[in-house]
Amino acid sequence: MQLFDLTYSGGPNRFWIFLLVTVAMGGSTAFVSGRAIAATWRPFWHALVYALVIGFAVRFIQFALFDAPLVSVRTYLTDCIILLLAAIWGYVATRKVQMIEQYGPLTAETAGTARKEAG
Repeated sequence: MQLFDLTYSGGPNRFWIFLLVTVAMGGSTAFVSGRAIAATWRPFWHALVYALVIGFAVRFIQFALFDAPLVSVRTYLTDCIILLLAAIWGYVATRKVQMIEQYGPLTAETAGTARKEAG
């Protein structure tokens, strides 16, 4: 908990606020954004931009509802790292399914069975 105290500023309930707003609300938003970016075949760096924008929204929600500091670089970076991880998770999970669906016949496992059937 001491590392959390060094990286995240806020009130006495900052850990629960962090879990609710950053991890649950912001993380699910970033995850879905990562999925949307991958589903539309956009480049990976868009996930970084989306995570930064969602980070601003998370900071504002914490400021408006829980009286947390609005301008705190450490807290914003901590939020953005969590959000970027969630966006990457959504992006990679969706892109993996897309690649299997799109290029499944070209993989080594199915290519070997296709040759056996043909020959």
